[in-house]
Amino acid sequence: MTPETFSRPTLDRRGFLGAALAAGVVLVAEPAPIAAHAAAGDVTLTAGGISLLASPGGRLAIRDAAGVTRSAGSKFQVKDSVTGIHVSTGGTPALSALPDGTPAIRMDYTFDAAAGPTTVTGWFTVGTSRAGLEWRITGADTLVPDGFLFSRAIQAPTAPDDYVAITEWVRDAGGGIPYEDTLGVAHTSAWGTALHGLFLLDRSRQAWTNATWVHAPGVADPAGGWTSRADFFFSETRPSATATIGRGRDLGLELTTDRDFNLYESAGEQMELTALVANGGAATSVDLELWVRSFDGALLAATTATGSVAAAGTWQHTFTLTAPAGGIALAEVVARSGDDEAFARTNLAVLPPYDYRAGADSMFAIANYPWLQRPSADAVLDLWQRVGIGLVRIAYDGGPGLPPAAFDVRGMRHNIELQPSLEVTDAEAAAWAADKLAVAVGAGAGYFEVGNELNRPFNTGEAAQRYLDKALRPVFDRRAATGEVVKLMNNGLAGMDKPWVENFIAGGGWDLIDAFAYHPGRGNFTPDYVPPGDDWSAGGNGTYWNFYGGLRQLKALMAEHGEKEIWLTEAYAPTKPNSWWHDTYRHAAENVLLTFALAKAEGIRCVCWYQFHDSVLGMPQVADPDNAEYHYGLMNRDLSPKPSLLAYATAARTLDQATFRGRLAFADPQTFGLWFDTPAGPAVVLWNRADGYLLNTVGRRTDWHFPAPEVWIDPWPTKTPVVVAASTAVRQVDTIGQVRQIPVTNGRVTLTLDGAPRIYYGLIPRTDSRGNHTLAGARPGRPKGPRTDDRR
Repeated sequence: MTPETFSRPTLDRRGFLGAALAAGVVLVAEPAPIAAHAAAGDVTLTAGGISLLASPGGRLAIRDAAGVTRSAGSKFQVKDSVTGIHVSTGGTPALSALPDGTPAIRMDYTFDAAAGPTTVTGWFTVGTSRAGLEWRITGADTLVPDGFLFSRAIQAPTAPDDYVAITEWVRDAGGGIPYEDTLGVAHTSAWGTALHGLFLLDRSRQAWTNATWVHAPGVADPAGGWTSRADFFFSETRPSATATIGRGRDLGLELTTDRDFNLYESAGEQMELTALVANGGAATSVDLELWVRSFDGALLAATTATGSVAAAGTWQHTFTLTAPAGGIALAEVVARSGDDEAFARTNLAVLPPYDYRAGADSMFAIANYPWLQRPSADAVLDLWQRVGIGLVRIAYDGGPGLPPAAFDVRGMRHNIELQPSLEVTDAEAAAWAADKLAVAVGAGAGYFEVGNELNRPFNTGEAAQRYLDKALRPVFDRRAATGEVVKLMNNGLAGMDKPWVENFIAGGGWDLIDAFAYHPGRGNFTPDYVPPGDDWSAGGNGTYWNFYGGLRQLKALMAEHGEKEIWLTEAYAPTKPNSWWHDTYRHAAENVLLTFALAKAEGIRCVCWYQFHDSVLGMPQVADPDNAEYHYGLMNRDLSPKPSLLAYATAARTLDQATFRGRLAFADPQTFGLWFDTPAGPAVVLWNRADGYLLNTVGRRTDWHFPAPEVWIDPWPTKTPVVVAASTAVRQVDTIGQVRQIPVTNGRVTLTLDGAPRIYYGLIPRTDSRGNHTLAGARPGRPKGPRTDDRR
């Protein structure tokens, strides 16, 4: 065997191949001898628990300890930006070796002439229950490394294949809260209850992977060309533990609970939090440390456990906790062995069932289809209805997510949004309109939102006329010709783009729509912030991206040109970690509640929240701390609830059948209130802006980085007391639904307000002879704490 040129990745915690894996699955495990054989064109490599069989034509079979083929593939696919996609036409295997002498199979793939100078060489090795797969690709500079794929077909699986993100928790070196980062993704398979297998890659898109192909993007090689890598493992444990053991990492940790979404129905329930410790090093003793805190910082639990973990083994320990009276429990478990440490976090919450009654009048919706259906589609829809979601923005047969019938059977309404091109001929525009109107009608959509965020460049109005000509008017004309009754919305604008709307109205668009749609994107401003002036910057951190100021602009335009239903088809509270422009987890919950309260007060027809889960389509649950788009969910990556989810439910339960009566006036101009009549009596939402409207201003900011406080830390230093008249009982409901009874003395009660909105029952709102809305007996108390200089 003659050693061949072979590249290795840098040795780090995120590397897949390298010295540890070349020797076997676990460095400290007794390495299985590798047997190599070549005969009649076939080449075989065998190690403990696995063998590879390579055959002429490019075939590579992965076989288990019994010699049963579990995966087989024969092709490699490349993409060229000029000549397109090319698939190998064959391959010749040969017995070879790596530079260190490790036996390897070399596979030289063949391509037809259209692939030009493209060459692909495969290098395959084995270790204990593991196969290392690497492809070296060279060719034209126009090759697209993100377009590389290898073929494989799983033989006789007993369950559908899955796509599982492998992550680790890290503490931010710049300060702030910890977060998850990705360690790779696994394409998993199962054969019976014990034997599992997975292809483990650094990156791989689920959307570009199917039963035949695995997306295996290449990385540039210093010597030229690109390299695609994957590892295959046979295992009997979870993918996260398999990755830890397979990489030879000392410790890995994964947390799970005994309930879907870590949600419980009532206080006092037993909650089980299970820590799975994986050990990729020598046999060792591991200490587990658990703490659990409430939303307000109270220590709900603190305990330790010690166990022994075998080399290449796992240890599982379950902590038994008691569900709190309400709200959310924030948990961290740390696993320590000597100098090595791994930790993980998750949230557990109490959310009782609720009987929503608003029906078709509900304003509570979700902005996109349920594309992440874990643990099942039914479980996701059960949760949607539990938190009050009554409508989904997008549903149609053959589209992403669930079909309309899945929502119909649950009595959930559904709309549709489809994206046109504005760079088409009039004939193409008319054809698109006819086709997509038929799709909308066939889906039973109540509203057809014609496009999404087609108002670029923002705040200029340039695209309005083209949108009218190439998208909206053709759909309107087609609807008139067919007599369909589906209602039409304009494309949901990115931000409340006043110049675009003015040009849209001037071009006749106002008469073409039944409802107006826009997306009130918001930066580090509270939802009730109205930027001064009217010249708002639409840059990446400009004041254009505000909630309430834009809504007021729209209401002013409607006062002049006629009322339309207002739909916020995407509303946000993104939680990119340690980013000053985005919400902290605590601010996000506050802003969810206040957004809905303001929307209800302003008569908004519907608010579609964007989105349900942290993730991006195509790479679900793959942690991406630097991508703001990833962090828009109401749920965390691990499917546990953010405080935002409870805030959504709190808003939905408070406002389900509420009627807005008016804004409350106070002697203190920094105190604000909204009065709603509800079946439970008057509900008053109160907050105070003594600390201003800007968020994340405290602490050292470097570029975008902001050291965010932990979620249980109160970010509002100034506490403003307000004394008001009250009935015999006053009930305060905070952002995430926690209830506190406030004592009433001699018919009066003292409320303590700050920048977080809270809901109060038992107060006495009234309207005076001049039409002003007030709270009976309201008078200011003495503020406690500092006021900030900047109260914008």
